Amino acid sequence: MTEPAAQILDGKALAARLCQRLQSAVATLKGEYGQQPGLAVVLVGDDPASEVYVRNKGLQTTAVGMLSFAHRLPADTSEAALLKLVRELNQDDRVHGILVQLPLPPQIGQPAVIAAIDPAKDVDGFHEVNAGRLMTGATVRALVPCTAQGCVMLIKEHRGGNLAGLEAVVLGRSNIVGKPVAHLLLEENCTVTVAHSRTRDVAEVCRRADILVAAVGRPYLVQGSWIMPGATVIDVGINRVIDDAGKARLVGDVDFASACRVAGAITPVPGGVGPMTIACLLRNTVVAACRQRNIEMAAL
Repeated sequence: MTEPAAQILDGKALAARLCQRLQSAVATLKGEYGQQPGLAVVLVGDDPASEVYVRNKGLQTTAVGMLSFAHRLPADTSEAALLKLVRELNQDDRVHGILVQLPLPPQIGQPAVIAAIDPAKDVDGFHEVNAGRLMTGATVRALVPCTAQGCVMLIKEHRGGNLAGLEAVVLGRSNIVGKPVAHLLLEENCTVTVAHSRTRDVAEVCRRADILVAAVGRPYLVQGSWIMPGATVIDVGINRVIDDAGKARLVGDVDFASACRVAGAITPVPGGVGPMTIACLLRNTVVAACRQRNIEMAAL
């Protein structure tokens, strides 16, 4: 059997190295400034996947030495009650980062909740203030969406840090991944195309990419024939499918088997972007804690 040509980008390993740096930074904050960063995660309802995700966030938060505050609310919680909790967390000096787990039940308006979070504590990076800072190039003052941040860190890890002049195609235009990834790559001086469901001949657009980020939520959409030989492929998709044996498993938006024979590097699913998302959430919390106390820290 022919070995895959692509280098497998290990998100777990890169996330672990980032968490080591964060652990050191937290120790410095506690020892020199008496500041222990705190992350509050709010979960409304009892979705099993969200429960697992929130639990993992809590474990990793405490593992790097930060305070973890978990707020679990029943599925019938009103929008007013959730907004009241968010306002209380905004005022809590122990809490430097606030994350409200999405999606929310239908009786709660997601835009209202995001808008209620103090932009300085918006570690998801979804508030209009942080989105505006990212869009206008004020990235050093923004809290950047975690998955988008993790994608670019993986790309730079593989490409050696300098992405200037490379052609990047972002497949997907969500506010959570697609748009922020595009802005971050523009900041890295890439030439960026955002492709989506109305793009004509999307396969041909993807084929010109030195860097291809797939974030559309459609399993196996991107085939090996869509990929430029040697391209860096970042698969953001997390799709649950049933295999021929009737067993559920997670797959990406990229057909890994065909893509890894063409790409220069590719992220696996799971084990690629996912671990970086949580690590970047912790990073945002440390950054937020430093900014709230006007503490200068070495780059993380």
